[in-house]
Amino acid sequence: MPARGGRGRARAWSVTAALALAVAGLAAAPASAADVNNARNAGFESGLSNWTCSAGSGSTVSSPVHGGSAALKATPAGQDNAQCTQSVAVKPNSTYTLSAWVQGGYAYLGATGTGTTDVSTWTPDSSSWKQLSTTFTTGSATTSVTVYTHGWYGQAAYYADDVQVQGPDGGGGGDPAPTKPAAPGGLAVSGTTSSSVSLAWNTVSGATGYNVYRDGTKVTAVSGTSATVTGLAASTSYSFQVSATNSAGESAKSATVNATTTSGGGTVPKGDLPKHAVTGYWQNFNNGAAVQKISDVPSAYDIIAVAFADATSTPGAVSFSLDSAGLNGYTVDQFKADIKAKQAAGKKVIVSVGGERGTVAVSDTASANNFAGSVYSLMQTYGFDGVDIDLENGLNPTYMTQALRSLSSKAGSSLIITMAPQTIDMQSTSGSYFQTALNVKDILTVVNMQYYNSGSMLGCDGKVYSQGSVDFLTALACIQLEGGLAPSQVGLGVPASTRGAGSGYVAPSVVNNALDCLAKGTGCGSFKPSRTYPDLRGAMTWSTNWDATAGNAWIGAVGPHVHGMS
Repeated sequence: MPARGGRGRARAWSVTAALALAVAGLAAAPASAADVNNARNAGFESGLSNWTCSAGSGSTVSSPVHGGSAALKATPAGQDNAQCTQSVAVKPNSTYTLSAWVQGGYAYLGATGTGTTDVSTWTPDSSSWKQLSTTFTTGSATTSVTVYTHGWYGQAAYYADDVQVQGPDGGGGGDPAPTKPAAPGGLAVSGTTSSSVSLAWNTVSGATGYNVYRDGTKVTAVSGTSATVTGLAASTSYSFQVSATNSAGESAKSATVNATTTSGGGTVPKGDLPKHAVTGYWQNFNNGAAVQKISDVPSAYDIIAVAFADATSTPGAVSFSLDSAGLNGYTVDQFKADIKAKQAAGKKVIVSVGGERGTVAVSDTASANNFAGSVYSLMQTYGFDGVDIDLENGLNPTYMTQALRSLSSKAGSSLIITMAPQTIDMQSTSGSYFQTALNVKDILTVVNMQYYNSGSMLGCDGKVYSQGSVDFLTALACIQLEGGLAPSQVGLGVPASTRGAGSGYVAPSVVNNALDCLAKGTGCGSFKPSRTYPDLRGAMTWSTNWDATAGNAWIGAVGPHVHGMS
């Protein structure tokens, strides 16, 4: 969501069309027995030896590390992207696999001077180690290439470790070829439904992926440390194991865990929430927008997300305090009564966690339990129907999944769970936000991605679209719709007015055109989806307060349109 004190997030991602096209990664080819790692000091065990980092941006740290005892930490600045490079000796007319493990802020990996096509790949910010990988072929006269990592201007520091330039020996020395990873540990069941079992396990050093086995048969392969196995029978016991993989091969299987699916339906009912719904964020602060009570929110809003619950000194835990002074003396008793009145009218009122300035961190089992317990306590205290996840500074899919499933077990089947990721968080199913959404798909209500303060982004057709257009809304929604979310779990998040965000405002008519394009195939721009999604959930706006400031023009146009979708 936008910042509490101004017109919106100050940061706006400068992801241009050229950049987006340049960072398309290629699939890594398997190494041959004769291949070596031609990178030197690939694990940064010898400090920055063999590496050069721009503007003094690089250093080595002892934590976090992916392997060994050291890793690179590089910190971008406003005019510096923290690029670290190494000249690597290679053979002409040869194919190499370039890879590295990264964590933290935006991270890029690439090679220049290949003599053919230079390559690069990237990932948005990640709270856990993730491997980037691409391949390149050298030209007929190429004997060295420049390998680089970098972050993005003004963004958080990134970490890199275990760089590989795997291929024929270029004669410049290097590090040993990878070995098979160890078997994963810590395999546990994080949730069950009548048709699925969710699993999580510990990261394995040197692994590039994981295979999941059900009753001895491989059923899926994933890049992260969690997976949900679907298509199961109700009230049935299954056994699961996981193995780790990399270019050297597959590890032994993990210890076995058993899980029994539940007897109920596979999809959690959401009470009287309409098929097509409108979500509006309500501001528990005064930033110049109209100050509202919950009772002031127009009835066309089906879900009201109260912004925001904040982090406490206890890891993972959150708290909420009504800003009575900033809200013209609005009392807690009035607030609670207004929530009950909205619920009596068939509306849902949830508490939103995070926001642009939110610092909630759920990074282990203890903090996951603290998060679930504290949110459930707020639900009991104020009468909230559920929670909105609006963490704009990264989240851990393994432990956020644990937290939400724990909350679900406490709150029951009527729990509302919504999410408000930024556009960059939903560009790929490998992203931590997207992984989390898929992990809790069976209990997830809707993902209202923020189509603003964004810059240009890739659509599901691989083309770049600029914010503020119907194509931006439809082509990016398509990624979620084709990436595993149900249409009923996808909503379009937009500003209520030009004052509601720093950039990306679109007129309500454009929002309605995008809804029609996705649901019916009409009103499209240059992008038209390959199929329609009539069950599309609807739309979201920041905020009901900014909408009220503009005379409720947004809800007056979008609300009836959403509710009129068949």
